[in-house]
Amino acid sequence: MRTILNIIWVIFAGWVLFLGYVVAGILLCIPIVTIPWAIASFRLAGYAFWPFGRRVVDKPTSGVGALLGNIIWVVLAGWWLAIGHILSGLALCITIIGIPMAIADFKMVPISLMPLAKDIVSTRRGPFDPK
Repeated sequence: MRTILNIIWVIFAGWVLFLGYVVAGILLCIPIVTIPWAIASFRLAGYAFWPFGRRVVDKPTSGVGALLGNIIWVVLAGWWLAIGHILSGLALCITIIGIPMAIADFKMVPISLMPLAKDIVSTRRGPFDPK
């Protein structure tokens, strides 16, 4: 089911959001100082392209630096990426099939605003995971 949702997601919204994050990452690579935000943008691009089967968790080792970095991120790129998620989520709500993808899109708004101090992990359990 995750694969089917991801394929539908890529067709209707994922590729546009992916391109938004990649463009933001490329622009943030131009000044050398903002490369850490570019890395976060590229990490989020992968999540925005194929979100089902993964989730976002907080990094327990983050501190004040991540908070300050997130403030800078909102100013540089976060606000327009969040607007992109909101607009595509509203467009996906038009059809019944798009509603689960719209919910996923709306769940990406907080991470698009504050990506530092977050980690993207798989929800699949591997053969060596504890039960």
